[in-house]
Amino acid sequence: MLDYHDLLLPYVNKVRELDDTMLYASRTLFFLSDDSTLRPVAIELTRPTDVNRPQWKQVFTPGYDATSCWLWKLAKTHVVAHDAGYHQLISHWLRTHCCMEPYIIAANRQLSAMHPIFRLLHPHFRYTMEINARARQSLVNAGGIIETCFWPGKYSLELSSDVYGKLWRFDKEGLPADLINRGLAVEDENAEHGVRLTIPDYPFANDGLMLWDALKEWITDYVNHYYPDAGLITSDEELQAWWSEVKNIGHGDKKDEPWWPELKTQDDLIGVATTIAWVASGHHAAVNFGQYGYGGYFPNRPTTTRRRMPVEEPTEEELKEFYEEPEKVLLKTFPSQKQATQVMVTLDLLSTHSPDEEYLGEEPEASWVDEPVIFAAYERFKGRLQYLEGVIDERNVNVSLKNRAGAGVVKYELLKPISEPGVTGMGVPYSVSI
Repeated sequence: MLDYHDLLLPYVNKVRELDDTMLYASRTLFFLSDDSTLRPVAIELTRPTDVNRPQWKQVFTPGYDATSCWLWKLAKTHVVAHDAGYHQLISHWLRTHCCMEPYIIAANRQLSAMHPIFRLLHPHFRYTMEINARARQSLVNAGGIIETCFWPGKYSLELSSDVYGKLWRFDKEGLPADLINRGLAVEDENAEHGVRLTIPDYPFANDGLMLWDALKEWITDYVNHYYPDAGLITSDEELQAWWSEVKNIGHGDKKDEPWWPELKTQDDLIGVATTIAWVASGHHAAVNFGQYGYGGYFPNRPTTTRRRMPVEEPTEEELKEFYEEPEKVLLKTFPSQKQATQVMVTLDLLSTHSPDEEYLGEEPEASWVDEPVIFAAYERFKGRLQYLEGVIDERNVNVSLKNRAGAGVVKYELLKPISEPGVTGMGVPYSVSI
């Protein structure tokens, strides 16, 4: 189930008061086939009660007559717009850009430039504060591209903040925990990565777990070299001050939550560092660099809707238009030409790798090269990433994997570590830098 009902319901009536913008709360039910493909079978759209009207709610299913088919197409348009807005403001902006800032600010305040953990994480912090400042000026600012082209409108950052308060937990940001939390994996000691996927052909999870394991192995070797004894972690005043600031100041509203990890053992530090590195590299690459490929053709991924469903308390004139020219109703439901053009340009920019991009496993930091044990560990890390590239290439030509190979299927290459400059749909930079 793709369930946006509870998160969107409080915003429906507010968003509907905005100019040329429509919103429902939605739930979409999918049927999972034995070949790991998903087929949407039902969409529920809800408008809550307000002072003047009762609740309106209807379930739409794939139809066999023309009218039902058009209603199904329009219902899917609304749901995809919900998903596009959630993706941009939560999966992308909140979980990668925003949530990296407390780690970066605390590291610059509490860790010296020579501290081993600062040196480990510094590549994952490159340009993030700068790109976030630019985003606040022209992307998520009042009247900016997100507010004018995505359905939350002026409530965009309110939604992002709301979801952070309700759902964000540090201990669920690492990939295995994230998959388990979303019901897409279960713990299994006998499985290759310690988890068994509930959808076996899930490209993001399959490639991502290999990347996660490579990151974790590299960080394990690094941490165990500098902290061979747990007492060195608890007695490291800079390290403890950094983590204390991350929790108590950077996340002051969540500082008393019981799920925060302590920094007492090597495993604690490895888990924290791997989670931060994953969010900055693998997670951001997966949600960012494919945006133009999947959403550049805006009918495939509309970012807002402008008309309500034709069967929601229609006038005679609205029903007549729907029955006689349903394609015009669909076009009026889609974003405007101006909105679509702005989104296409923005997604092209966001999906572009700069010529000086720094990718995982490419060039090591100077401090890593100078320490033979660390450099050897980094070379092993680099080798695992090169192996991952080959595995991804093999998977993308295996036609039994229907979610990434076959006629008309976009190859899943978002977690291939290295890329050329430009819009390539691949490449995993160290940091959130675009």
